[in-house]
Amino acid sequence: MSKFKKGGGKELPAISTASLPDIVFMLLFFFMVATVMRENTLLIDNKLPYADQVEKLESRSAVMYIYAGKPGEGYKKFGTEAKVQLNDKLVSNLTEIQTFVQENRNKVGETQVGKLLAALKVDKNTNMGLIGDVKEQLREVNQLKINYATLNGDPTKKK
Repeated sequence: MSKFKKGGGKELPAISTASLPDIVFMLLFFFMVATVMRENTLLIDNKLPYADQVEKLESRSAVMYIYAGKPGEGYKKFGTEAKVQLNDKLVSNLTEIQTFVQENRNKVGETQVGKLLAALKVDKNTNMGLIGDVKEQLREVNQLKINYATLNGDPTKKK
């Protein structure tokens, strides 16, 4: 017959933390790749209108965004009239749109210049006269590819 001894004096071995830095860096790398950085800070109110026939943009690399709307809560010092925003700057003179388009054409490659698209993100309460002036400035520099950004939904219902 054999005797069984109770091992009351044994402690649990320490947990190895050797692989912990590898796990931390793997998570860090994952979140760096998966996170989308915000491109622009909106200085204006931008509640997009609804449309029922919406198409998704094929490529976002050759898109320049032009925002229009009334200045937001923290930017009332610029007035209450609708303004145009290019990148992170409110435009005082609409001829700056031409310079903006030229700068974007210089940033993209020669093959992408023909595919460059001006996406207008316009607040639903903005006067169409301002948008007509923006489109006129785009025509001056031969930027004829224009897209209106909208939300998918029924445009006849008030939301």
